[in-house]
Amino acid sequence: MLALADPADLDDGPRSAKPGTQRMCVVTRSVRPIDQLIRFVVSPSGEAIADLKRKLPGRGLWVSASHRAVCEAVRRNLFAKGFKRHVLISPTLAQDTEDLLVRGVVEALAIAAKAGQVVSGFTRVEAALQAHEVEALIHAADGAPDGSRKLDAVRRQTAATGPNEFPGINVLTSAQLDLALGRSNVIHAALLAGPAGKTFLSRCQTLVQYRLADDGNAGGITARIS
Repeated sequence: MLALADPADLDDGPRSAKPGTQRMCVVTRSVRPIDQLIRFVVSPSGEAIADLKRKLPGRGLWVSASHRAVCEAVRRNLFAKGFKRHVLISPTLAQDTEDLLVRGVVEALAIAAKAGQVVSGFTRVEAALQAHEVEALIHAADGAPDGSRKLDAVRRQTAATGPNEFPGINVLTSAQLDLALGRSNVIHAALLAGPAGKTFLSRCQTLVQYRLADDGNAGGITARIS
């Protein structure tokens, strides 16, 4: 059961954002679960910053998890109106927020790799697919399409005969995959079963929504997670 949304623009601090809570987007004025929103706070220096983990102190203002919505909040000066004070706003706030989301995805993938839940390289990924060990197939966003097509074909074949369907993900570049996995020239990887992978998948979903959503409606999300 979802908790009732606070009718005010600001919450009462990070502890008020419990799972299941709803908040109002300051841009659209629509009420949504907090998993579909991004919390912003004012830093000690007076600047609006994204609080992706919902743990930073102070009262928070909520914006739909959408690049367009954050841009609109900046354009309409909604941070100053919501916080009822002068707030410094970076002109690159929407992109800065996306960069933080990407960093969160990279960190989650690195944690999954340290837990032994990631394999990389075409041959090892193909073997994991055929063994029905894969929870998600990962391609570098800037990788050559030929290898991706071949592994996607294996994914479809194994998904048809395996116990569960699983997504294909291409939200990170090769350089970002290199950073997460601690090796060079990573183009293909596979997420294996395990608890750490759930955080990675959840953060991927949020990143895709942020990049593709229109006012919080993540239409076309399968273009990046399919």
